[in-house]
Amino acid sequence: MDGTGSSEFPICFIGFGEAAAAFLEGWTLPDPAAVSAFDIKSDDPATRPAMAARQAAAGIRGCATAAAALARAQAVFSLVTADRAAEAAVAAAQHLEPGTLWLDGNSCAPGTKRRAAQAVEAAGGRYVDLAVMAPVHPQRHLVPLLVSGPHAEVAASVLRRLGMRPEIAGPEVGQASSIKMIRSVMIKGMEALTAECLLSARHAGVEEAVLASLEASDPDRDWRGRSAYNLERMMVHGARRAAEMREVAATVAELGLGSGMAAATADWQDRVAATGAPAGEDDLMARADAILARL
Repeated sequence: MDGTGSSEFPICFIGFGEAAAAFLEGWTLPDPAAVSAFDIKSDDPATRPAMAARQAAAGIRGCATAAAALARAQAVFSLVTADRAAEAAVAAAQHLEPGTLWLDGNSCAPGTKRRAAQAVEAAGGRYVDLAVMAPVHPQRHLVPLLVSGPHAEVAASVLRRLGMRPEIAGPEVGQASSIKMIRSVMIKGMEALTAECLLSARHAGVEEAVLASLEASDPDRDWRGRSAYNLERMMVHGARRAAEMREVAATVAELGLGSGMAAATADWQDRVAATGAPAGEDDLMARADAILARL
């Protein structure tokens, strides 16, 4: 952190999933044990041991309550699921130290983030709209980030001290998340289109003809490779992506444009994830068959 230790600027994670672990792996901290974390999975006896093991393996201080994790924290990364983001902010607000940065990296609609900001700011914290603009692997802490809100400059400075690469999207809460949400209409929507198109083609027995037609129409695109990747994203992360797409639908609806495409994308993400089909090898038709067998 360019000479700034975590003990000097205490860090907390609310939610210790893939993104939190990836950030932590990328940072060079003199004392990872000074980093605290709370995850809602610690509340469930069925998932508590695995979460405790993950936190111990990372060398951080896993806490049984959010209040314990937030004690003395000066920068808090909120990295929960999109549907729990506002709830997490409201619940944590009463435990924040005055001036604590609340870095809300959840994939939420601007309206959701503004509601979370009200709770944090009313409690004396400093809310930051943080948008993670790409998968955290393999880039980890170097993943593209956008920040916005009245504390964006301060937040960007802290993130840079951690070796991260934020860009400021604007002075208002909601600007960073708007960019991410609206981008996801296209990115996650293309995943859903891949599922509907190629699962239908495979089921009808015309997959090679459909792929050949797509390749003839746009020969510069790796249709097979990208489609295999899109299905893998949905199989592994579909539930989380569906929650994000419901926030995307809310974003588009807030703009008065309806939300049909985003809502349909959320439905496909949920359907593929609910199959529980393993992604397996990087093979398009093997993945299509695995999904179809369980739909």
